[in-house]
Amino acid sequence: MARVRAEPGIPVEFGVGLDLPSALDAMNNLVLYAAAVLIWGSTWRVITFQLGRVPPEVSVAYRFALAGVLLLIWCRLRGLRMRFSAREHLLMALQGMLLFGLNYVCIYLAEGRISSGLVAVLFSLITFFNIAGTRIFFGTPVKWMTLFSAVLGVVGVTLIFLPELREPGFGGSVPMGVFFAVLGTMSASFGNLLAARNQRNGLPVVQLNTFGMLYGALLVTAYALAIGRPFGFDGSLVYLASLGYLSLFGSILAFGAYLTLVGRIGADRAGYTGATIPIVAVLLSVVFEGLRLQAVAVLGIALCLAGNVLVLRGRRSPTPAAPIRGAGLPR
Repeated sequence: MARVRAEPGIPVEFGVGLDLPSALDAMNNLVLYAAAVLIWGSTWRVITFQLGRVPPEVSVAYRFALAGVLLLIWCRLRGLRMRFSAREHLLMALQGMLLFGLNYVCIYLAEGRISSGLVAVLFSLITFFNIAGTRIFFGTPVKWMTLFSAVLGVVGVTLIFLPELREPGFGGSVPMGVFFAVLGTMSASFGNLLAARNQRNGLPVVQLNTFGMLYGALLVTAYALAIGRPFGFDGSLVYLASLGYLSLFGSILAFGAYLTLVGRIGADRAGYTGATIPIVAVLLSVVFEGLRLQAVAVLGIALCLAGNVLVLRGRRSPTPAAPIRGAGLPR
């Protein structure tokens, strides 16, 4: 069975690094690309089935506790190294808080206020947050085309929400939904930067994500208890199925398909998933959530995705010492 090796510097959201069964290795590139896009594009919609009887913070804790335990079992079966220093555990805990804690809590809260498709489009701005972060923290040069792409993305997002801004009764849940979506995106971006640093310092990707998810679940649990969220459980088929789908497919399987693709065609070309996933999410939101897209909103989505495509086209394959700058959109 072929072993998938994570490229140095890939953000942790693309870094589960599982050795998938030979059936996955036998898939052609188009199937792998479609699997990553369709799974991650659909998870935005599936998250809405987690909202209801169980508080969002508690659902996030359940999701990553389950995903972390599954990965821990995998690590044990594979005989991977599981001993790390206290400092390394601290870094993994911080990464888990940013990527699998604050990030996801904010996204779940955002989806309770605005449509999942619009949250997905807002999250695509992580491409530009990553670029700004690598410039500030790693000194990575920024090209003029990158700045132009960022402007397109910001203008696009503004146009998407322009119809809501024009509504006489604008207010209530929409601004808070946008706030939570942007805050979650920023948290994911900081998590990506920390992941790049951790991987450059030699922390193995599989274990990094395993402990990151477990620490993220633990920290979200502590936060939920501190603010008085009840730890009930929804035993309905819809909740259980969505929890299993998000944990197994959204948090594990899609990562493996993406990494297999990265190993075959490189992170630059595989990064186009970041521009395609919001399209799937928006279409699902239109069909299942009744999202109405006015002409100005369609133009905004087009500009936002165009900005992502332009910045991804301008990327080069990262060297082992450089963090990747592209978007990370798995949910």
